[in-house]
Amino acid sequence: MADRLPPMNVPEFTVSEVSNALKRTVEDAFGYVRIRGEISQPKVAASGHCYMRLKDESAVIDAIIWRGSMAKLAHRPEEGMEVIASGRLTTYPGRSSYQIIIESFELAGEGALLKLLEERRKALAAEGLFAEDRKQALPRLPEVIGVVTSPTGAVIRDILHRLQDRFPRRVLLWPVRVQGEGSASEIAAAINGFNALPDGGAIPRPDLLIVARGGGSLEDLWAFNEEVVVRAAADSRIPLISAVGHETDTTLIDFASDRRAPTPTAAAEIAVPVRLELISQVQESGVRLGQAVNRLLSENTLQVAGLARGLPNLTQVVEQKQQDLDGLSERLGTGPARLLAAKGQDLSVIAAGLKPTHLVRDVTRYDDLISDWSDRLSTALRRSTDRTGERLDGLGTRLESVSPKRVLERGYALVKDRNGTPITVAAGASAGAPWQVEFSDGAVGVTVGEGESRPTATESPKSAPKPKSKTGGKPDGRQGSFL
Repeated sequence: MADRLPPMNVPEFTVSEVSNALKRTVEDAFGYVRIRGEISQPKVAASGHCYMRLKDESAVIDAIIWRGSMAKLAHRPEEGMEVIASGRLTTYPGRSSYQIIIESFELAGEGALLKLLEERRKALAAEGLFAEDRKQALPRLPEVIGVVTSPTGAVIRDILHRLQDRFPRRVLLWPVRVQGEGSASEIAAAINGFNALPDGGAIPRPDLLIVARGGGSLEDLWAFNEEVVVRAAADSRIPLISAVGHETDTTLIDFASDRRAPTPTAAAEIAVPVRLELISQVQESGVRLGQAVNRLLSENTLQVAGLARGLPNLTQVVEQKQQDLDGLSERLGTGPARLLAAKGQDLSVIAAGLKPTHLVRDVTRYDDLISDWSDRLSTALRRSTDRTGERLDGLGTRLESVSPKRVLERGYALVKDRNGTPITVAAGASAGAPWQVEFSDGAVGVTVGEGESRPTATESPKSAPKPKSKTGGKPDGRQGSFL
């Protein structure tokens, strides 16, 4: 039993001491390593750190990418991605495990990149981002062109030079990095920034966008394969031309753009037409339009001439009508006489065929009709005369009621001057003037004397007493006066 007891001279360690010793040993022995493997179960925590595993055919190792390192990565970790991760090994005492702290990683060869590119293309295509019905038509002649590219490369110079040769336009450059860390986010921000410009603002909103970059390897062009760039291009409300790399280079932004150009120079050629060609087309169209108008006028002239030949001679038509008129006038002069003669003959024939008895009976019948119509006409004439007389009597009574004679019969008199003009105010009297005073039964001539009392314009003449009616106030059967 004693042989099975542990030696008493072996030192004791706590769990923490052993864990820390192992941690230091691992970190000292593997201070910086590069590990090739396939990413499995990547997960980004709320803190921004990414936890995942690296595996191969026979082993698995835990891995962590801190939040600060995540922002610097050229590629976002995805399931199944084969990478070469660079970092340092350490242990996690809490779970008695070892892990690698990844500071950066790169895709393991072009094959891995192509595999990732194809998988991403299929996923985005399934969402409909590459559908043809989403693509917009390019403007015929844009006023402002926005360019998203590096400000220092040859790309922007090639675009400006080509635009100057073909048709000078205003160009707005949004400078971005076209490769490396953070380039994808800058490119997406530039596309979204151009779309956010308001119409009529201080900075004009482009009518067309060109996203361009020169040639390079697949890794150099990888920023244009990032999902954030592809979505920004697909969502652009401004028509967009992608011009990334050379003719053989293909990136995912080419599928999402409205038009792909094989090179940046070709993008400028697609953006605007050749000014001289436009002028030539306009001139050619003008010539063709003039020829068409002349041809139309010639055809119409021939048609009018043909129609004119089918019309009769106006002079001949007028002369013929004049001749017809002369014939009708001659016939009109002799026609009534011939008509009367013909009717007279007809009457003679009819009279010869009439018998005296028939003639007497017809004359008697017509004489009775004439007597009857004469009596009816006399009755109607008498009734009309009576009604007219009654109306005249009524009008005469009304006229008599408003006659000045009625006023004079009530004791008033009408004063007139030598011309017969009525005198209505005392101011019109002058001494020695001959007046005529008209009463109901006649007129008397008078002369205006001197010193007689004359009423002023403000005095009111005294009212004469009203004469008493001879009938004692009873109506005499006649119509009363309105005055």
